[in-house]
Amino acid sequence: MTIPTETLAVVAHAAGDLRIETVPVKNPADSEAIIEIAYGGICGSDLHYWQHGAAGESILKAPLILGHEVVGTVVQAAFDGSGFAVGTRVAVHPATPGVGDGAPFPLDRPNLSPGCTYLGSAARFPHTDGAFARFVALPCHMLRELPAGLTLRAAALVEPASVAWHAVSRAGDLVGKRVLVIGAGPIGSLIVAVATRAGAAEVIVTDMHDLPLATAMAVGATASLMATDADAIAQVAADVVFESSGSHRGLASAMRGATRGGRVVMVGLLPSGEQPALISLAITRELELVGSFRFNDEIDEVIAALSDGSLVIDSVVTHEFAAEDALEAFEVARDSSRSGKVLLRF
Repeated sequence: MTIPTETLAVVAHAAGDLRIETVPVKNPADSEAIIEIAYGGICGSDLHYWQHGAAGESILKAPLILGHEVVGTVVQAAFDGSGFAVGTRVAVHPATPGVGDGAPFPLDRPNLSPGCTYLGSAARFPHTDGAFARFVALPCHMLRELPAGLTLRAAALVEPASVAWHAVSRAGDLVGKRVLVIGAGPIGSLIVAVATRAGAAEVIVTDMHDLPLATAMAVGATASLMATDADAIAQVAADVVFESSGSHRGLASAMRGATRGGRVVMVGLLPSGEQPALISLAITRELELVGSFRFNDEIDEVIAALSDGSLVIDSVVTHEFAAEDALEAFEVARDSSRSGKVLLRF
């Protein structure tokens, strides 16, 4: 096919300023392929750039094409012969590890590399544009071929499911364990599904709203609690707790809901700066507080699990909009009482 010189894209300009506009299709480097994007999932970071002009400490300094949860089809192969042939359907791993300022990091955990860039991120300047566009040029190292039986729409959850898979890997062996998940948004619900697949005996989930709780139950939770029911949460005594709400209140619930000697995996990204925490409780219960940030090669395991049917997560998607209706889609996605994962269709 003939690759156009311009493409529709979803661009954050500043807090409250989200635009659907035409942008140039970037000329690919020799090791880049051009992908026709089929679907993109709206992530919490996309919402933060739109609502606040920042995601944590990543502050918008220039217009940024959003989007890192994307799948599509190769329409122009890389000039250097690397990567996949035209027509290959792919998921995208949005990270490019890098040594940055040379700060040390575990070499087997490139997600922690100080120079790592991520699609649709304002962490560095110039910003790293995302892939909420119909046509994008992407490095071949980001691309993962999709098996024949896995549809592009089903694969649209590969990236957030990889975040969940990494979080579960940070928890250790879950076989026979009691698990508590704080926050049943898309990531929380995906953690429920992955933890269930990993052999957890019980998975209890909390949230402020009925819809996300119902979604979590549909993907494997054995019980649900309202996030306001502090007494019930404190009685769970979970072996492993996943905090995916991204709030200090959620972290407090996670500590209260953990059994003595339990592990708390912190997945939800709290705001930057100091946060209140029940550290005395963590000390006296000898809780293990473990961070979980993005993912590494778990994306390959996720694709395999979706393909063989051992991970069924379709119900996490609650809405789909044409890319031209992205402004409406973002409004729906910001309201967790009425939406789970919202997809844009390019």
